[in-house]
Amino acid sequence: MPAATLLRQRSRTLIAAAAVPLALAVLLADDVRVRRQLDTARRDPLAGLPGRDTLKAHTERLARTHREHLHVLVADADGLKTVNDTLGHDIGDTLIATIGRRLGAWATARGGLAARLGGDEFGAALLLPPAATTQELARLRDLLEQPLDIGGHTLRPAVSIGTARAADLPDTTEPARLLRGADMAMYRVKTRQQQPGYLATRHDAYTPTVHGRRPGRPGTHLPVG
Repeated sequence: MPAATLLRQRSRTLIAAAAVPLALAVLLADDVRVRRQLDTARRDPLAGLPGRDTLKAHTERLARTHREHLHVLVADADGLKTVNDTLGHDIGDTLIATIGRRLGAWATARGGLAARLGGDEFGAALLLPPAATTQELARLRDLLEQPLDIGGHTLRPAVSIGTARAADLPDTTEPARLLRGADMAMYRVKTRQQQPGYLATRHDAYTPTVHGRRPGRPGTHLPVG
């Protein structure tokens, strides 16, 4: 085979070989871009946090590897309706966004993830040493209730927090069950049946729902039609 022909074939081979990693790089960049777009789409535009499904998936991962340290929280911003009615929804939205950022940073620093569950409710799944639970929850409450200045007004948020500790519920690893326990614990704190720092019991985690919702939520007193 003539040397010139052989050289052309080798050149084409080198070009084709170089094109393969280039194509792979383009595909990987495309995949990263799509993943980022999906992640952004799944996040709440107000608080910048993921939703309930992402929180459940994260809880499930932590339960498989760090069950003894897994804590699931539900936090409720008390008095949001009053803020909306008296100061306007823009200020109420800023309050929600601020609580979301504070909770998100706190959870991330502890190997966890925070989510907006809807309205004025947030959830988080994270790792805490069992002996530090009470102290850490007190710190979180202080953090979330720090005053903030919005539109010439100083707001002093009030937050109710309920916690389900996986180690206290040895017969379940279901994220939904842990969330239900934390939600019931939050409700007991909010209605002053329990003191702040209350931890969910098995009874809380297995409380029957009404129309698929926790007893005490709006609408649960209505008959099924």
